[in-house]
Amino acid sequence: MEKITDKLYSWASVLEPDTRDQAEALSRLPIIAGHVALMPDAHLGKGSTVGSVIPTDGAVIPAAIGVDIGCGMGAALTNMTSKDLPDSLDSLVDGFDKVVPAGLGHWHREPLPQAYTWWEAHRGEVATELSDKQIKTLLVQLGTLGSGNHFLEIVLDEADRVWVFLHSGSRGIGNQLASIHIKIARKVCDYELKALRGHRDDEDLAWLTEGTPEFERYIADMRFAQAYALENRSIMMDGALAYLFKWLTGRRHRPSKNPTELDRINTHHNFTELQQWPPGGEAARPVWITRKGAIKAGPGDLGLIPGSMGQRSYVVEGLGSLDSYHSCSHGAGRMMSRTRARKELDVASLEKKMSGLAWQRGNARDLLDEHPGAYKNIDQVMADQTDLVKVVHTFRAIGNYKGVS
Repeated sequence: MEKITDKLYSWASVLEPDTRDQAEALSRLPIIAGHVALMPDAHLGKGSTVGSVIPTDGAVIPAAIGVDIGCGMGAALTNMTSKDLPDSLDSLVDGFDKVVPAGLGHWHREPLPQAYTWWEAHRGEVATELSDKQIKTLLVQLGTLGSGNHFLEIVLDEADRVWVFLHSGSRGIGNQLASIHIKIARKVCDYELKALRGHRDDEDLAWLTEGTPEFERYIADMRFAQAYALENRSIMMDGALAYLFKWLTGRRHRPSKNPTELDRINTHHNFTELQQWPPGGEAARPVWITRKGAIKAGPGDLGLIPGSMGQRSYVVEGLGSLDSYHSCSHGAGRMMSRTRARKELDVASLEKKMSGLAWQRGNARDLLDEHPGAYKNIDQVMADQTDLVKVVHTFRAIGNYKGVS
């Protein structure tokens, strides 16, 4: 760990100058309660740095949490091993779109029954009045993957056990609610805190102050979107597992046992929560801990850290670092923007990186922005945070399914 300044600590051995500048601007805000912690996967983000942990005193920055509120990872362990799988998973990956729609504009034709049940249980939690169109869209999107770096994978751990592994968030409704409150924060911050304007290097660093109606509405909507994201992953995981088990038992190469789920892990990485900090100390006080592209890694906390597309990923256990605010990285972290990746990387090198996996080869050109070469080396990221987490399981991807824009 490097103390860049008294207000900025970094675990990133690879840190681009513009990312560092952005994080330093964030750390200079008068609401920062302590220091900003950069995780090993830190990279330039909109408003604030992706891969940052931001402690704030009596305020929250909506743009720091971002537009995919509650985005996170899910992993389900099955009772199967690689011996229960056929030689090729191509038809499995090709068929995932039947149960897990993915990509821009790819939703369920009609809401799933679970979507109606969830909405009835949570509709009173959202503070913003939603239109009929928004409600209809959030219902049909519940149980869908999205695009970008969201994925569904079949992976094997070090004991050759089969897991289903996925990454997704709060879909359109999370984006819409976040955008509303980011605009409100800009207006309120400019109006109420003009004297501090010189301390804010970017309008996306605008914050909402605790105790105000604007703050309370944002926290309610954030928690609603976070719950939506969690349910979204749960529905997709249930569907993916059911499809996998049906696909296996319907083939000539049948598994030696009845396929079942043994365990499930969930983590999210775009959220804020009020914590007593430092925990257990006499000097503890309430602090808002925002994790933008970072996951909670308190003592014993299980977390999921994916590598880039089709590469190694990890289940980790938190070591409870106080300097990182009980946090660790949420992935490998981008080294190239999507635009740069499309310009500089090619299909041939992507196919080489994905060799031996079942994946959407026919969409290789559309997936260039997710090329593993556009991301940091996951081995280096893990080496940078040995004081934050210990590895519990190492995943090797054998099948990858993504949304194609």
